[in-house]
Amino acid sequence: MPFQWYALVVKPNHEKAVFEHLSVSAYEAVLPLYRSRRRWSDRVKEVTLPLFPGYVFCRFSYRSRVRVLRIPSVRSVVAAGSEPAPIPDWEIEAIQAVIRSGLPVKPWPFLKVGQRVVVTAGPLRGVEGILVEFRKTWQVIVSVELLQRSVATEVDLDSVSPLK
Repeated sequence: MPFQWYALVVKPNHEKAVFEHLSVSAYEAVLPLYRSRRRWSDRVKEVTLPLFPGYVFCRFSYRSRVRVLRIPSVRSVVAAGSEPAPIPDWEIEAIQAVIRSGLPVKPWPFLKVGQRVVVTAGPLRGVEGILVEFRKTWQVIVSVELLQRSVATEVDLDSVSPLK
């Protein structure tokens, strides 16, 4: 079986530690992060949080999954029933493009409805997603269907076209 992307279920708040362990162990891993302002009673602080809490993405051959599952804080590989559920390369590439763009991102509820679009200009050119309007701005939602989780980033309406 070839190397494919899988979502690893990890213990709460252990995403960064699992990502570091995977990276040191020479696995290709992705942990998309975003910045958020959190308010405490005495201050406001900017923190870096996972876009997909409880998950880390890793590329490996499913036959060798036991090595990945032995990593501390990894609970399981996301599966559909008893079958492993690989994530398409293009979904991981789209998430990485959103992160690399430097545009503001945030977690977004998974959407089943809405216009599928492709970004035609700017740092997200070629990224496919769902177009929504939120607080008088246009956002493209990029999803990982398997996890039913999404991220949103702001775009100019002129830079998107309907997906054919």
